[in-house]
Amino acid sequence: MEDELFDQIVSVFQTLVSWIAAGAMVFGGVVPYIPQYRDIRRTQNAEGFSSYVCLVLLVANILRILFRFGRYFETLLLWQSFIMIATMLIMLNLCTNVRTATELNTKRRSFIDFDWNYFWLWTRFLDYVQCVLAFTLVAAYITYVLLDSALFVESLGFLAVFTEAMLGTPQLYCNYQNKSTEGMRYGFNTEHN
Repeated sequence: MEDELFDQIVSVFQTLVSWIAAGAMVFGGVVPYIPQYRDIRRTQNAEGFSSYVCLVLLVANILRILFRFGRYFETLLLWQSFIMIATMLIMLNLCTNVRTATELNTKRRSFIDFDWNYFWLWTRFLDYVQCVLAFTLVAAYITYVLLDSALFVESLGFLAVFTEAMLGTPQLYCNYQNKSTEGMRYGFNTEHN
């Protein structure tokens, strides 16, 4: 009787630990962006945060999702990608709204202008969504056509990982241009990796 009770307690504990670990795996990547979001929202200043970080993570996670069509990986990682994409879109929406509100008399830039000098520097959130959708559709079509090629599938996986590994580059460039890390959360890049 006591052994059965002990086994049930151990089983419940193992299940609980498994669920907590799964939650940490799925939501752990977005945790560093919560204080960053709150700071930008509170101060109405997005200068310390590079929106190119969002671009890098959107591309990396879209590629990771497409990679799964060619090579199965754990479902939790798939959910992690969806959560990260949603988080980056939320961050982009906030940054776009803040920058638009603070930059008066700025010429409107949009995705359909196809001006490479202002790529990813648009004035409306909808333009970012259009770009992400266009990238996703083109990448999905290419993946569909080349899905039978093992070389393509492995290259897709490599590009997803490599793109995410370059995450710090846009933020470092932003800090260099600003000659400051003001507005960036300390430990931001170290918390993500």
